[in-house]
Amino acid sequence: GGFWALMSFSDVFNAAADFRAFTTTVQNVVPKVAFTGRRPPLHLDPPEHTPYRRVLNDLLTQDRADLLEPFTRRYAKELVAPMVAAGQADICEAYSSRLPIAVFAEWMNLPPDMVESLRTSAKAFNIAVQSAMDDIVKVTSLELYELARTLIAMRKHSPLEDDFVSSLLAARANGDALPDELIIGCVRQVLVVGIIAPTVMIGSIAVHLARHPDLQAQLRDDPSLMPAALEEFLRLYTPYRGFARTAVRDIEMGGRTIKAGDPVALTYASANRDDSVFPNADQFILNRPNIKDHIAFGVGPHRCAGVNLARMELSVMIEELLAATPGGFELAGEIRPTRMPEIGALSVPLRFL
Repeated sequence: GGFWALMSFSDVFNAAADFRAFTTTVQNVVPKVAFTGRRPPLHLDPPEHTPYRRVLNDLLTQDRADLLEPFTRRYAKELVAPMVAAGQADICEAYSSRLPIAVFAEWMNLPPDMVESLRTSAKAFNIAVQSAMDDIVKVTSLELYELARTLIAMRKHSPLEDDFVSSLLAARANGDALPDELIIGCVRQVLVVGIIAPTVMIGSIAVHLARHPDLQAQLRDDPSLMPAALEEFLRLYTPYRGFARTAVRDIEMGGRTIKAGDPVALTYASANRDDSVFPNADQFILNRPNIKDHIAFGVGPHRCAGVNLARMELSVMIEELLAATPGGFELAGEIRPTRMPEIGALSVPLRFL
């Protein structure tokens, strides 16, 4: 449909941080796929987004991620074992598309029947978005909305402590309860926001490790290197290239005029490979001196709320894959890449040695 793309680190950083000039209230991804109502906090700017964001921040702390780590590791082991026993598997289909759903369901206190519904609908939604099947995108999105409504009804009847939906229902903005339609939108957004990116990210990391058996062995032999390696993987294989904003006014950038109302893609994947900020940006460099400056999780008021959970989940998934494959692994077929708004590997066949 036509859009601007910001590619340099400074342009992406500045636009993401300046919600008064670049709003998320009109269009939040390129290409535009949302067709229903607003889904906080992603579809709102401060101060309207703040009550929803506060609930998420309170329930996505490092302590909460630490509490979920044993469940995540146990489930990762359960998924890895049959893959390795079979000798090969599509790491995205059998591993990275499944574990995030289970972890998210645990975090949201979903009953078992809803976990299966979420797995089915979220997978179908992701495939439809990646395949540009707009009709199926709408159908599966509505299924996710129905899941959100069901969950909200359950929590209204029987609220839980330290529960995302219960906390949303109890939250207040200027003394008033949050609007029902925005609570529904927020729950619908959260149901999928932490599922697709880890699928793509682990796929990309698996490709890199398959092509660099020396790095496989290094991380397998010394797990203490994992935190530093993960940050460089996040920079190098940032899974989003199409998060979007809309210009609030005419803005001059790079010798061009972005008109008020124009959609603007914040190309995080490009920003994190800006050689002026990250020298030799196309290379994996363990313990890169300024790795803390990467913006794989975004920046500004819409920086990823689930950063602690994401880091824990990704680390565990890589660690358990390496631990279960002492002989290593290699690519065993064609890699299928994603479409926008994600960037990375959607299908990665591996052979375990």
